[in-house]
Amino acid sequence: MDASLEKIADPTLAEMGKNLKEAMKMLEDNHRTEEENGKKLLSGDIPGPLQDSGQDMVSILQLVQNLMHGDEDEEPQDARIQSIGEQGHIALLGHSLGAYISTLDKEKLRKLTTRILSDTTLWLCRIFRYENGCAYFHEEEREGLAKICRLAIHSHYEDFVVDGFNVLYNKKPVIYLSAAARPGLGQYLCNQLGLPFPCLSRVPCNTMFGSQHQMDVALLEKLIKDDIERGKLPLLLVANAGTAAVGHTDKIGRLKELCEQYGIWLHVEGVNLATLALGYVSSSVLAATKCDSMTLTPGPWLGLPAVPAVTLYKHDDPALTLVAGLTSNKPADKLRALPLWLSLQYLGLDGTVDRIKHACQLSQRLQESLKKVDHIKILVEDELSSPVVVFRFLQELPGSVSDPVLNAVPAPNMAPSTVSRERHSCDALNRWLGEQLKQLVPASGLTIMDLEVEGVCLRFSPLMTAAVLGTRGEDMDQLVACIQSQLPVLTCTLQLREEFKKAVAGIAGLLYVDDPNWPGIGVVRYEHANDDKNSLKLDPEGEKIHAGLLKKLNELESDLTFKIGPEYKSMKSCIYIGMASDDTDVSELVETIAVTAREIEENSRLLENMTEVVRKGIQEAQVQLQKANEERLLEEGVLRQIPVVGSVLNWFSPVQPLQKGRTFNLTAGSLESTEHTYVSKVQGTGVTPPQTPSGTRTKQRLPGQKPFKRSLRGSDALSETSSVSHTEDLEKMEHLSSGPEQQALEANSPEQHPGAPTPQEAKQTGAFQNIAQGPEDDRPQVEEPESLR
Repeated sequence: MDASLEKIADPTLAEMGKNLKEAMKMLEDNHRTEEENGKKLLSGDIPGPLQDSGQDMVSILQLVQNLMHGDEDEEPQDARIQSIGEQGHIALLGHSLGAYISTLDKEKLRKLTTRILSDTTLWLCRIFRYENGCAYFHEEEREGLAKICRLAIHSHYEDFVVDGFNVLYNKKPVIYLSAAARPGLGQYLCNQLGLPFPCLSRVPCNTMFGSQHQMDVALLEKLIKDDIERGKLPLLLVANAGTAAVGHTDKIGRLKELCEQYGIWLHVEGVNLATLALGYVSSSVLAATKCDSMTLTPGPWLGLPAVPAVTLYKHDDPALTLVAGLTSNKPADKLRALPLWLSLQYLGLDGTVDRIKHACQLSQRLQESLKKVDHIKILVEDELSSPVVVFRFLQELPGSVSDPVLNAVPAPNMAPSTVSRERHSCDALNRWLGEQLKQLVPASGLTIMDLEVEGVCLRFSPLMTAAVLGTRGEDMDQLVACIQSQLPVLTCTLQLREEFKKAVAGIAGLLYVDDPNWPGIGVVRYEHANDDKNSLKLDPEGEKIHAGLLKKLNELESDLTFKIGPEYKSMKSCIYIGMASDDTDVSELVETIAVTAREIEENSRLLENMTEVVRKGIQEAQVQLQKANEERLLEEGVLRQIPVVGSVLNWFSPVQPLQKGRTFNLTAGSLESTEHTYVSKVQGTGVTPPQTPSGTRTKQRLPGQKPFKRSLRGSDALSETSSVSHTEDLEKMEHLSSGPEQQALEANSPEQHPGAPTPQEAKQTGAFQNIAQGPEDDRPQVEEPESLR
């Protein structure tokens, strides 16, 4: 590329291209080195003063690098990193080139901007089959629709330029939006146009026939007739060629006929408009070529950064388009098309079509693979040409509704609360599945949606993400493999929930918390002795116990995940248990939680009691020491306390020193005298405290077996040799777990096997054997038997 830049006659253009290439290379190299080192550069959030001396380009780019990637303490919000290739550099060059072109003289600038605008408009109209159209380039995607609304107002209200909003007061305009339109679109239009919210009419979607994300044409016609009877003017209809949520397309052909009948402007937007560039286009999307205007977003479709959106429209009056703001005489407005003009020339027609075709092939590949996966339901409108795939996990359990979230009317034998609980539970599992897939396959570009009817679903829209993330067909295979690997965890978790609930109900002190928004096997709370069951306020003692319980459970290093948080309907702390596998021992898990929580509560009470005993013991010791001092004064007399007289008196008649003190026995919880300590020079040990029995049930595990796992000892997969070795390991573990106490009991037990020697006899026998095997020394051989006698 450097050799190509040298051929450019204009040195400024060549220098601009070279500087941009070097800057992008420097930023990308710094980011790559930063990822390899695993470090992030520091950046100050507080603005600083402008330095007196100027900085070089490297220092400025280093500052930009720091600001782009944030502080080292900040966590990245999204793992997706846009891959900017050479076509991205061309688009970024367009912004720098636009600033340079604006410095030309007016005549050259006018000719150049007109050529750029006309070329880009012609190419886009031919690629997307929109004949004889005009183009408006804008940064905000919704800005083009706002300008189209202005054009429609000027077209229907001829005196609007003169009388203004007084014309609208006599005959209020109505803008029709689908219930499946992108959120906030209607409010944006009203704010931009200065219209009140009653000027918006929300058209419901189908409820009985067809897709539930398509606009109901019959209801739309009824709304139009009602508005005309009330003296309102139907102004504009916004249809969807690929809704923002699931990518469904409205029946644009019928909507066009209805708009022509009542003189309504038809505007179409949506991701499915990109398929107009392909050889095969569905009839519903192809009907969008007959609409009055459409909005395209070629930047995400083609993976081009900082490329404007485009609104194509058809209108014969240039004066109205100028008033509405769709056309402009300013060269700077026309230069908005420059990045797209450069990018389209770089990609060419084949490159543009290939990128859109690749995205559609990815969706078809994922759709065909998901059809073979059990417990996955696909919500696709057209299986042959839909570029958006929406799917969700669905598990049918005995006694549950087949699909409660897809049925608008609950089953007669199911209470509404039961249906709602199952929906929330299924939504939590799908949300967990989506988070896992986003981490495992970040190049897939999956998004999690919460639909009004279906619930939480996962959406794959390659037209909006594939070109940016560089998604390939291998990523789809990896995505399907990850889904299949996570399905056993989802199904086992659902099956173990009821078992977990019954196990918790069977143990005193544990309370099962029904939290439908938690995707794990369940939530449990330990009820301590001072727990107020009727209170919903924060419980400090319970929070302390649950915090210690969470620490103990995490120290076990099991495959389960544990979290602490407030209860679903109160502020009390609970333990949240994550997803589980089929070999999870629920009974051991619940018993371990109960025993561990009970031990933590008992230890905390013991510590509180010990604190109180120590405090009282210190007070009692102070009282006794004060009495001892008073008694010493009475015994020694007052004269001995006078400094000079006392010294003389002590010299003539010394007093036998008697050191008295008090020691606090933590085991007995009582005060004792220190006379024995000063006499024997050794601190007394007192009574040995009994060993605290542990209430935890110790389950014998195989070597390498993690906690809360069912034993595979009786499995057929184990061979006979391995079974014997595992049995021997268990016997060794049991022998070791018996501890030295058991060995001591066996040694001191009075009951011996008949014929077995007693410990003394064994000792004597061993001694005589040592004598027989020892060195030939007469004196030890004679003295040893006498000591034994």
